[in-house]
This record gives sequence, C-alpha cells and structure tokens, in this order.
Amino acid sequence: MLNLSIVLEDSARNAPDSTAIVFGDMRLPYSMVNTVANQVANLLVSRGIGKGDKVALASPNLPYFPFIYFGILKTGATVVPLNVLLQSREIAYHLQDSEAKALFCFEGTPDLPLGERGKAGFEGAEGCEHFFVLPATPLATESVHGESIWAALGGMSAEFETVQTAPDDTAVIVYTSGTTGQPKGAELTHQNMLLNAMVSDEMFPRTETGDTYLAVLPMFHIFGLTVVLTAGFRRRAAIALMPRFEPGEALALMRKEGVTFFAGVPTMYWGMLTKIHAEGAEVPTTLRVAVAGGAASPVEVLKDFEKTFGFGILEGYGLSETSPVASFNQLGRPTKPGTIGTPIWGVELKLVDSDWKTIEGEGPGEIAIRGHNIMKGYYNRPEATAEVMKDGWFRTGDVATRDADGYYAIIDRAKDMIIRGGFNVYPRELEEVLMTHPAVSLAAVVGVPHDSHGEEVKAYIIRTPGAEVSEEELIAWAKDNMAAYKYPRVVEFRDALPMTATGKILKRELR
Repeated sequence: MLNLSIVLEDSARNAPDSTAIVFGDMRLPYSMVNTVANQVANLLVSRGIGKGDKVALASPNLPYFPFIYFGILKTGATVVPLNVLLQSREIAYHLQDSEAKALFCFEGTPDLPLGERGKAGFEGAEGCEHFFVLPATPLATESVHGESIWAALGGMSAEFETVQTAPDDTAVIVYTSGTTGQPKGAELTHQNMLLNAMVSDEMFPRTETGDTYLAVLPMFHIFGLTVVLTAGFRRRAAIALMPRFEPGEALALMRKEGVTFFAGVPTMYWGMLTKIHAEGAEVPTTLRVAVAGGAASPVEVLKDFEKTFGFGILEGYGLSETSPVASFNQLGRPTKPGTIGTPIWGVELKLVDSDWKTIEGEGPGEIAIRGHNIMKGYYNRPEATAEVMKDGWFRTGDVATRDADGYYAIIDRAKDMIIRGGFNVYPRELEEVLMTHPAVSLAAVVGVPHDSHGEEVKAYIIRTPGAEVSEEELIAWAKDNMAAYKYPRVVEFRDALPMTATGKILKRELR
C-alpha cells in the first residue's frame, strides 16, 4: 500500500488546524482540504470511476486544484493535469490519448475562456463521460458550461477510505511532447512522486515557526506539482496560491504572507529584480529559500539576486519524466552558478554517447538518469519508451559536461526544444499545425533570444505556390489553433530553407 494522498492525509491527522491553503482572504486548514478531497473521491466513485481510471484536471492555481488532485488519488485513479492554456483541439487530444473518463475544468474568465475550450474538447473526445465545471464564482452551484462541482458534491460524505495502491501504480500522467510531435504522457508512479517530494522537502531547511510557500509555478506543471504542492503539504506548510505571475504582485504577496520558500523559473526572478530596481519595490525579508529550474538561469540574474536578497538561488534540473528533480545545487555543498549541481539522494547521473556507452571524465555527453524518480514509460507508447529507456536508465537528450567535483553543466538542450518563459515548446508539434494552413507549404520553428521570456517562438514559412497570407494573418490563425505559450510571435517568409543533402532542415543556420 502506497498512495500519494498520504501527504495530505498525514498532515490533516497530525496538524488539522494548520493552514494548508492561502488564497486571497481565505485560510483553509488541512482538515478542510482533506474533507473536500474525500467528497470528491466519493463523487467519482458514485459515477463509476475508481482504481486504474484516468481523470483530467484543468485548473490554475486555485483551491480547486488540491481538492480535486488528492480526491482523484484517494480513489486509486490516475490524475491527468492539463495546461490551462490549451485550445479545444489540444484538450480533446489529451483526453482521448490518456483515455480519461472525466474532466474537471475551471470555468475560466473573459481572458481565459477555459470552460468553453474544455467543454468543446470534452465533446470531441471519445470515452470521456463526465464533465465537471469549477466555477469562477466561489461556491456557485450553476454554470452555463455544465455541472458545477459544488452541485455535484451536494450530499457527498466527508469520509472516505483511501483505495490501496501499489508503489508502482500510476499516480499521474504528465504530458510532454519530447521531439516526436504529438504530446506523450509520462506515467509517474506513487513512489516516483512521493520520494521526489520527500527528497525535495528534506533538501531545504525548515523555519522554527512554520513555512509558507508561494505557489506561482503552475501546479499542472510537474515542477510546481512536486516541489511546491506535494513537498509543501508533506512539510505541513501554508501554500499561498497565485494563479498568474506578476512580479509586483508576487513581491507583495511574499511580504503580506511572510513567504519563506519560493520556487520559480529564471524569468520570474528576472521580473522581480527588475521591479525592485526600476520601481523601488520592497524586498521581502522573510524569504529563506529560493530555487530555480525549468531553464538555465543567467549568471547575472543569480549575482543580482544574491546581492539584493542576501542569499543565493539554488538551481536544479529535471524533466517531466523524472518526477521532476534529478540534480540540485544543494545546501551544505558549494553552489556553482551556471551548473545544475549534483544528483539528489537516490538518483544517479552519467554521461553517455549515442550508443549508450558511458563517457568518463568531463565529457561532453548526453545526460542519462537512473533512480526512484524515473517514469514507468510513456502511456501506450512502448516504442517511444524504448527509445529513451534502457536497463533502468533514462536518456534526456540534454548534452552536458561534468567537473571534477561531480557538478553537471548543460551545454545544449534536448534536440530543438524551445523554452519560452519556463514552458517547453516543441517545434515539430507547431510545424505540423502550421502546415495544415492552406497557404503554408513548409514550416520550420526555432527559438530566438528574448529579453524577458528567455526565448521567443519564430516560424520560417515557405508559402504554397500562388497562395497569399501575411505575417499578421498567420500569427492570428496560429493563436486560435495553439496554446498561448506556443504560437509563434514572429513569422518570416522565405523562398527556400537551408537543408542537408538528405533534406533535413538546418535549424542551426536559421537560429
């Protein structure tokens, strides 16, 4: 028996009155979060959903997320978190590919019409039988998009006996596109997620009066899900939810709630430092630990943060397939800016060549990882799994060097992946969508440098002979057909693209 929901249940038993969730003026204790999660579990069981089934969840960082996330886990079902920026077509694909039986979907706002997209995606996915709306108005029992979660929970018992699951049962399916176009679901087990959260928790010191985490990393993303929500609940910390990052608001919330722990992507740190220097925003004095991942942090940002806050950012590395943390610049050892640190407890890293042969010394070589954090595989994709896993090792596609002290430093990213504002963007997926436009004959997508996002998405296009489409028209079309973080903001038309003798586009030249 090992069910990831133990991180909530244990905290609810031993610290029932301690604050679990902070959102606006709300302070929700662990006992209440566990009670609502029990009701969600009873709702699912009443609809015939249980162990082994898949349930999708599309929600920003709102109290709904932990309620439903842990409620799904309690039934023995698998959680499929969905990015809230996905369009209807993309939602339908994720539901169908994961074989989800239900979707819990935030109603959304005028700026984020997630309810409309979610309903359309639900209707376009075969086999998904239940659609629950998470209303934008708290406790609303009606929604124009479908059955409100609060109406559905009416009369549900506050008690639930958690279903027994094995350590190797799948707890979460996190989608990642890799380099093969269509997104693939990485199956992460209860043991993967729990051990990664426990190690993440143990790596950082506790404050004597209790910790407060700022949750601005999306919890539908593996970084926020493990390092903030799961590890934070295991610590019995208060989690201050922030649905959307804005540097001034983040700094204000840190000061208001006495935040002690912050995890973010480099552009978030860049944004906060800019706010402090440009507008004189007050530096939070309670912050004790700052961790970064998702992309390499510019050394100048690391230096500026340490000078401004009085302590350094701890950088780490991981992937969706590794639950996610694999290595870190850990406390108790020297921090080396520009590196991803050393392997965490219970995890091994090595460098390999294209034939899986181990590379000794400095390298460079491709990072391969082995340990408790490695996924079971890609859901229903044995061939794709076999390409990246061998004898317990997972090859990342990231090329790195290793110094004499065992610190790794990434020198090139996996294939052609773009990291825009901390989100992974996979060019081939975008190219395939762009080429469905009647005026597009060929498309090549690359990342170009951007001051605040790290990278911006640029598309090189060869038009269909005789067809006419402007840059503005194609960008607008792409915006309607791709998630907001994915679609290209820059389009350049060309008569030809540089290619190898075998017809492979030379993206290095385009960059």
